[in-house]
Amino acid sequence: MRICIIEDSRLARLELKHLLGKFPELELAGEAENAEEGIALIEELRPDLLFLDIHLPQKNGFELLEALEYTPQVIFTTAYDQYALKAFEQNALDYLLKPIEEPRLRQAVEKALHKQEGSKPTIAPAQLSEEDRVFVKDGERCWFVALKQVRLIESNGNYAFLHFDQERPCILKSLNYLENRLDPKVFFRANRQQIINVNYIEQINPWFSGSIKIQLKGGEEVEVSRRQSQVFKELMSL
Repeated sequence: MRICIIEDSRLARLELKHLLGKFPELELAGEAENAEEGIALIEELRPDLLFLDIHLPQKNGFELLEALEYTPQVIFTTAYDQYALKAFEQNALDYLLKPIEEPRLRQAVEKALHKQEGSKPTIAPAQLSEEDRVFVKDGERCWFVALKQVRLIESNGNYAFLHFDQERPCILKSLNYLENRLDPKVFFRANRQQIINVNYIEQINPWFSGSIKIQLKGGEEVEVSRRQSQVFKELMSL
């Protein structure tokens, strides 16, 4: 399991690295001492697990997570206990109070390893094309919809909303999972929470700091993150 540490205290990073060195299953991919470095590091390395302090220069740990396109599993490491509820609302895997004790760290690491092992499919699911049809069930209602009809997918934690026609059913799938299964030539990850079907683009407008805003034929407006705006321009240009 590849991990990153985001912690502004050099001594705290050294102590955590020392403790984590006792777990051969973990590979330290990188570390950062502030939020902006951390965001760049995570987007580049895409680790499986993040050890994240809450009080950081520039942005706090929660703001760092909100700025990410790719979100790994997170274990918060902090000296303050008052943020625990908010941390778990952010789907944190665990919340460790400093000074971190080895037995408590072991418990958190084992939880992360167990979750990673449980998430590995025995057979990798095949990528779907826009011509494929998928079964969707939300409550008592069911659909058998062609993916080419889906113009927008929006995440809400571990759930996703599929927009097609006038429907908006909810399914128990993460956006990262859906992104890996869908054809990237058709379904583009616009930001941390939305995937768009490029065939439904009606209008593209410049937005803040070099980013773009896309209007879909269904009427939805999607703000493309600055990083993904650059990717979009490269993908769609001659």
